[in-house]
Amino acid sequence: MRDGGRVVVVNTLRALRAAGHECVVVSPFDPAKEDRHGLAAALRDFCEPRLVAAPPRSIGASMLLARARGVPLAIGRHAVTAVSEEVERLLSDRPFDVVHAEQLQALAQSDPARRHAVPVVLRAQNVESDLWSALATSWPLLRPLARREAARLARYEGHAVGRVAAAVALTGRDAERLRSLSGRRDGIHHVAAPFPPRLAPATAALEGEPAVVVLASDWLPNRDGAAWFWRTVWPEVRAHCPRAVLHLFGAVRGVRSAPRVVVHEAPADSREAFPPGAILAVPLRIASGVRVKILEAWARGVPVVATPEAAAGLDASDGEELLIASDPRGFATAIRRLHADASLARASVDAGRILLVARHDPVRIAERLAHIYAEVAHRSPR
Repeated sequence: MRDGGRVVVVNTLRALRAAGHECVVVSPFDPAKEDRHGLAAALRDFCEPRLVAAPPRSIGASMLLARARGVPLAIGRHAVTAVSEEVERLLSDRPFDVVHAEQLQALAQSDPARRHAVPVVLRAQNVESDLWSALATSWPLLRPLARREAARLARYEGHAVGRVAAAVALTGRDAERLRSLSGRRDGIHHVAAPFPPRLAPATAALEGEPAVVVLASDWLPNRDGAAWFWRTVWPEVRAHCPRAVLHLFGAVRGVRSAPRVVVHEAPADSREAFPPGAILAVPLRIASGVRVKILEAWARGVPVVATPEAAAGLDASDGEELLIASDPRGFATAIRRLHADASLARASVDAGRILLVARHDPVRIAERLAHIYAEVAHRSPR
């Protein structure tokens, strides 16, 4: 899986299926980049997939649609009528206890549930308005647009959370933020992201002493963090660790393979990005929700250095489950410490795995979600 949000969804579906629940997943996919049959086959072990071909909408078209519908740009860009129509067909044909909307952008596609009196549960992996507020601070050129979008999203988010049967956040901080935006005190739950405590690492190590891994993606906060690390942090790391090699997974504008820097394509199997002996750097400056890549690093036995923003929401402590750094010198010092002290690296991974068992156990999280679903279904007017 290339996307942390999808990992959360897949782990949730696996846990719900293992607990005996039946799930139907309605999801758009990009036919230019994704194979419908391959995706369906990957999902079929733990759900019934209903995949809808929906190429991504351009920014210009998204802005026009958002203005026409009176919604924020982030909502207009992901509005897919075909997904809503598929939900309508399903609810017309079969009885369902609950509709689960994954992320704020999916909520509009769940509107047929209201017509069929099926309760809707929204799981917000991020607080979208907070991401745009942080973007306004970090990207001066986008500041006017980002501030307007943040204000629109805050209003939309508060209204959306106020009208669903229940809302679920991945962190306690985000749950409290949703309560503040909506003015609602009940029906907003904190349920952590499910993740197993152990996964197999990559079979082969990467070049470098140490090999430093940074994961990028099309998500703007990831691209921003990766570009900042390469431009500002990496020279400091090289000064402290001359034999280190940076392994950047995913494209970042302006960054190409060079001496001591290797740019990899986004891996088809995420295991490739967590090789033995590596150190994961998570240099996010804009963040909400929880960083699944940190959970995966612990599960695969890779120590982590992260910004305070990236570590927020994990209930992890600096010097225990990971090392926290907020500037180039801090990152360089932390990476050198982990490389020089194998016992520190092992201890941080062991502490991370204990946290995975305590907070992210898929079985317990499936039980929590099932309880929320049963509660809202019991209150449903049906």
